[in-house]
Amino acid sequence: MRFEASEQYAKALKNGLKHLKAAQTQGLDPYPAVLDELESDYEISGRVDLGLLHIPAELIVGTRSAGRTAALAGNFMPLLEPDSEFAAKWIHLCEAHLEEGIRDPIQVFEFLGRFYVVEGNKRVSVLKSYDAPTVAANVTRLLPARSEKPEIQRYYEFLQFYNLSGLYGLSFEKTGGFARLQAALGMTEDHVWTEEERRSFRSGFSRFREVYGKMKQQPATPAEALLVWLQVFHFSDIKESSLQELTDRMEKLWPDMKLQSQPEALPIEVEPAVPEKDKSLVSKLITAVSQPDRLRVAFIYGFEPRTSAWTRAHDLGRQAMEEALGDRVEAACYVAKDRDYFAAMTEAAAEGAKLIFATTPPMIDACRKLAALNSGVKVFNCSLSQPYTGVTMYYCRVYESKFITGAIAGAMTENDRVGYVSSYPIFGEPAAINAFALGARMANPRVRVELLWSCTRRDCADELRRRGVTVISNRDAAGPDADPWDFELGTFMENAAGELVPLALPRWNWGALYEKLVRSALKGSLETGPADKAVNLWLGMDSGVIDVELSDSLPDGVRSLARLLQAGLEKGEIDPFRSRILDQSGTLRWEGETGLTAEALARMDWLCDNVDGKIPGFDELLPGAREMVRVLGLYRDDLTTVKEEKEL
Repeated sequence: MRFEASEQYAKALKNGLKHLKAAQTQGLDPYPAVLDELESDYEISGRVDLGLLHIPAELIVGTRSAGRTAALAGNFMPLLEPDSEFAAKWIHLCEAHLEEGIRDPIQVFEFLGRFYVVEGNKRVSVLKSYDAPTVAANVTRLLPARSEKPEIQRYYEFLQFYNLSGLYGLSFEKTGGFARLQAALGMTEDHVWTEEERRSFRSGFSRFREVYGKMKQQPATPAEALLVWLQVFHFSDIKESSLQELTDRMEKLWPDMKLQSQPEALPIEVEPAVPEKDKSLVSKLITAVSQPDRLRVAFIYGFEPRTSAWTRAHDLGRQAMEEALGDRVEAACYVAKDRDYFAAMTEAAAEGAKLIFATTPPMIDACRKLAALNSGVKVFNCSLSQPYTGVTMYYCRVYESKFITGAIAGAMTENDRVGYVSSYPIFGEPAAINAFALGARMANPRVRVELLWSCTRRDCADELRRRGVTVISNRDAAGPDADPWDFELGTFMENAAGELVPLALPRWNWGALYEKLVRSALKGSLETGPADKAVNLWLGMDSGVIDVELSDSLPDGVRSLARLLQAGLEKGEIDPFRSRILDQSGTLRWEGETGLTAEALARMDWLCDNVDGKIPGFDELLPGAREMVRVLGLYRDDLTTVKEEKEL
């Protein structure tokens, strides 16, 4: 027993010296952290006795004071020679551990989720040398005073999570991580974990972390990587998959794990107006490797085209694309039953689809799962500003058409008031509202825009008319078959006789977009963009995917103004945001010879100073609007609502 204990000390000493040298080479402190030194940077507001716990050995990172640190490396392995008194005591303790186990608990302080040894350093060292997962400890928690420091905010989020779960060992670099994990696991924010749930999670997370730890240059903490995993796969998949399957799936999600760990703004691509003979942005994103003679394309719908104007618009786009490309394309439509988008996509892939268009933002999770499991299928999702690499996003720059209709509204109002009915507080929508307001002010410097949201009430246009607003911008036309005389759509006015007169109707031309994308796929391979880059296409008038239909009732001068603005937008000569812009608080948001970037426009979350109204909060939305906002909302990162009930 003595020999085995001595051999264990020799191995531990070698490990400690290795850690010491590596830390010194990197300019890091090679010894255990000292709580007395760390604590001085914070105000301690109280102590809580947590009693006897089995704490994760990996979270024991330091000592209460600096007295014993010279004998131990930062990994708690010994640094003193085998003939030292410290070594003799360590070896004796190791013998006891081999004979009957170390039974006496150590004493520690817990501070900001880490543990600092008050008594029992050698016990920790011996147990860590044997890779013990936990150590019995009497724990006293030191509570830091609340502050705006990110680490303090994250710690108090952890405390709330710990009170529910009883779990240590998870950490996040960003706030909100613990609440998002609870929701991603299918638990409400106040769900108290059962012992079975704790055991199941510990088992699965340990397995997940084992695979994650073998990947090179981990871009995030294991808990943050798990959040990315849970966006695509179920937690139970971790335990039901082989280690090789876990590794393969993690490699598929690796680019997303890297991307979502980065603080930089998400790039958004805007297609330039270029001659047909030149490569468009879309075709640049597609590497020319092979040119298929015929391509099977699938369209995934959430509803039947006959019951949904949005779906019908995309279906008309599909038909236009098929007519333009003839026998070079074979298109099929799949309506997701019971909102099971993944099942519809799986069926499409099984039937030979190589290009899949998922036509609504809430399909994004199913898109990512399909892309991760089917490398030969390229998936597009109709949404914007999504930080995912396996799926290409596409959407339309609606703000361009709104700039034109805003100018029309400003020119036509007789009381300096115009109304605007917005849809959802999602990416790109404030840009549309503000472009409308800027266009209206360009035509009428005195104009005020009264803003209401159809996602919070049903009668927005009627309410605006009751307020005396006679020129109103209502919902857009999602497709080319919309009736321009339908006053649920477009911009209209109420004349002196009380009659409603149409003025202009923005139109989304999905056929032009689908034709561009499929043509590009036929010209090259189906590889879209670099593997580590999220591709978000935000296409506008220069691509032919957005248009404005003008009513015959428009005065000639206003019609000419609208056409001049459209021509300038199509050529890139006019930018609605190339001006001095104040927000509702009077803060200067922009002034310069160039307009705002695509990223700034897409993620805009403020309103111009001539807009009366506000962006609604999630609790103000009608129930039917919340799914869209969860996926594409301006404040989606702050939402932690449970998507579905799950079992660990």
